[in-house]
Amino acid sequence: MTDMLSNLTDRLLDAARKAGAEAADALAVSGTSLTIDVRQGKLEQAERAEGTEIGLRVLFGGRQACVSASDISDRTITALAERAVAMAREAPDDPYAGLADPSQIARDWDLAALDLADPAPEPDAAALEADCRAVEAAALAARGITQVEASAGYSRRAMHLAATNGFSGGYARTSRSVSAVAFTGEGTGMERDWAGEARTYQSDLPGAEGIGALAAERALARAGAVKPVTGTYPVLFDERVASSLIGHLLSAVNGAAIARGASWLRDAMGQQVLPAGLSVIEDPHRARISSSRPFDGEGLPTRRRAIVEDGILTGWTLDLATARKLGLASTGNAARGTSSPPSPSTSNIDLTQGAVSRADLIRDMGTGLYVTSMIGSTINPTTGDYSRGAAGFWVQNGVISHPVNECTIAGNLRDMLLRLVPANDARAHLSTRVPSCLIDGLTLAGA
Repeated sequence: MTDMLSNLTDRLLDAARKAGAEAADALAVSGTSLTIDVRQGKLEQAERAEGTEIGLRVLFGGRQACVSASDISDRTITALAERAVAMAREAPDDPYAGLADPSQIARDWDLAALDLADPAPEPDAAALEADCRAVEAAALAARGITQVEASAGYSRRAMHLAATNGFSGGYARTSRSVSAVAFTGEGTGMERDWAGEARTYQSDLPGAEGIGALAAERALARAGAVKPVTGTYPVLFDERVASSLIGHLLSAVNGAAIARGASWLRDAMGQQVLPAGLSVIEDPHRARISSSRPFDGEGLPTRRRAIVEDGILTGWTLDLATARKLGLASTGNAARGTSSPPSPSTSNIDLTQGAVSRADLIRDMGTGLYVTSMIGSTINPTTGDYSRGAAGFWVQNGVISHPVNECTIAGNLRDMLLRLVPANDARAHLSTRVPSCLIDGLTLAGA
């Protein structure tokens, strides 16, 4: 498949040159996905999708245009290149747009070490349906569960990127997943929760029975939820939702936001943004992990780097254009699709784990909120003011007391992150590994 995609990018670049482009890059993506959904004991959906997409970006100095198609015929490729060239000639000039210098591009990488594609055969629909029924049966075995929505999926996706600066490279990745949403109660008293797992290799996927049982356990624990009291309390973000906190930090240090001056961390380079001892590390080379990649969307080599080190913000997340605008070097973080130019994006992220367990944090937090799910989001990207809907459990004197819902958590991210205390429960297989995190002094709006 990768040879076919390489041939497609060569054809796109040849067409761009013939159409008069000064420079160009081409992306070809091919994928297959299969999804099975079971609800109330019946097969609800069986969906298979496969296809190939191509994208071409052409440049005249700082003027650029992107075009894409799902037809790979010679006629379409020729028309695509001609259209892109015509569009680029009329595009506004961007002095920061452009391909990488040949001296910057990745020249070699070890795909075997990344191990991103499972060589096992694609599972058939029957195998996925069997997973769905197993996860459903395990959840329904718990007394009080009234309904289960089960899903199983598989995907394989390959890409190839090439450019007139000499870069050419591609890789494939696979994913296998099983999940369940379990319901308990009826009407306005209905509660639900979920559990799910996904892995690069099918052989690494945990058993469906355990996933279903966990979904049921979580849903039953939510029964009888009430609004918590309004006030200022410590809040413990469960590992399932704590990654959103670091996600807000990563958005604030994204080069696109920094270049626009629209970030609450725009003046924070070299300053403390997390407690001493905590770091945020990006490592795009972890084996069998969903966001690993050998090179970025502009053909630059990827590398491990510290975004925050010992609590101090050390760098922005940059592609070539934002780096040029800020007078810096790209961090190899460009991401792109077939129809758009590159933009900065992170891959695998790790927050330093703490020395204590989640249970220890619950014991030590006194009285407050343990959040297991969040809805909605009001984040001011310039000031960092934070407000989110939440549900979870009320903790009274260090002991979980009862489930709560329909409340809002508010604070300021800059202040919140400086008071963050991590547990040690991050799951090793996730691309973003952030443990449960305790933050004191947050405002809760409830009853």
